[in-house]
Amino acid sequence: MSAVLYHGQPNGASLTVLAALEEAGLQIECRMIDLLAGARHALPDLAESIALDLGIEGEGPVLVVDGEAMTESVFLAQYIDEAAGGAGLQPTDAYAHWEMMMWCRQMTERLSPAAALLGNMATSMAQVGAIPAADFAVVTGRIVSDDLRDRWQALHDGRIDAAQVADSEAKIVAAVERCEKQLADGRDWLMGPFSIADLVTYSWLAGMASIQPAAFANAPQTSAWLARVAARPSVVAALARATVSDPLRAWAPGPEINRWG
Repeated sequence: MSAVLYHGQPNGASLTVLAALEEAGLQIECRMIDLLAGARHALPDLAESIALDLGIEGEGPVLVVDGEAMTESVFLAQYIDEAAGGAGLQPTDAYAHWEMMMWCRQMTERLSPAAALLGNMATSMAQVGAIPAADFAVVTGRIVSDDLRDRWQALHDGRIDAAQVADSEAKIVAAVERCEKQLADGRDWLMGPFSIADLVTYSWLAGMASIQPAAFANAPQTSAWLARVAARPSVVAALARATVSDPLRAWAPGPEINRWG
């Protein structure tokens, strides 16, 4: 089997998958690419790019196995767990597994678009805006998804939708409150045992601590959980792959804002 993981700096979706690899101990070649240069849309040797082109996660990691591209960090973490023979990242009980997946869906549909919007505004808007028009046309010309291309264009143009910003800030608060409630019984991890739910939630929420600190002001359980995840060897190893000083402030265009609220 030939397998290569193309990923960005360890934050957001890329952090989820890199940490899952470390948890599973699966040996897959990892190649960091410059997401803010559009490198994800010029990957070599993809015989069929439909998974890449239609992924809803935005500039997430891409796992290419024997020429087939796979995307979406939750599904990639599941693939990695199962390819490793079951590394313990998914509950074996059917109801507990459903519960974990429902949690992940909540985080990927509500938290991740909000975090990506706020993160890009805070950290990458200026960099994308500085791309010369001709070069930017090349980057966006490779993007198949109209929605994702529009998010790139909004960053480049410095377009800010005040309603989307307010909605995104509210969703960060809601995600922290959801974590605080889940952890209120004193458990160490969100689903009981450590799972993909912890990786996904941490990967999108940790970077918000410096961008939306007020959301964490009255959340001691969530803050302690963030520290526990940050100290986990798999997360430490994933973050060590960074080529920037603060990977949790390295953002690229993410999922489309959920238009259904």
